[in-house]
Amino acid sequence: QVPLTESGGDSVQAGGSLKLSCAASGYYYTRTCMGWFRQAPGKERERVAVINRRGGNTYYPNSVRGRFTIAQDNAKNTVYLLMNSLKPEDTAMYYCGAKDGNCDVSPYEFNYWGQGTQVTVSS
Repeated sequence: QVPLTESGGDSVQAGGSLKLSCAASGYYYTRTCMGWFRQAPGKERERVAVINRRGGNTYYPNSVRGRFTIAQDNAKNTVYLLMNSLKPEDTAMYYCGAKDGNCDVSPYEFNYWGQGTQVTVSS
């Protein structure tokens, strides 16, 4: 079984919205940290939205704060990324990741990953 499976990526105009979904198997969904990350061509993987499932603490970088929201549906073992007011610079492959322990860490500290879903925003 694939640990994490992303869906919902699409090509949209600037200002549009998307809802990404990360469906996880039980073992991976119950990890302490679940999050969304993105990587554009030629750039490093960037943390977009992370949630500590134990305490509920969240992280958003300034680049998406106020526009993106991470949410979860425990009945479906699914974590969502709600993306509003999309900008061309949001264009990237978006990945779902999970780990235990400290959630406020580099993307490279996350050890469980999906295959990604492409988001393309045109001006």
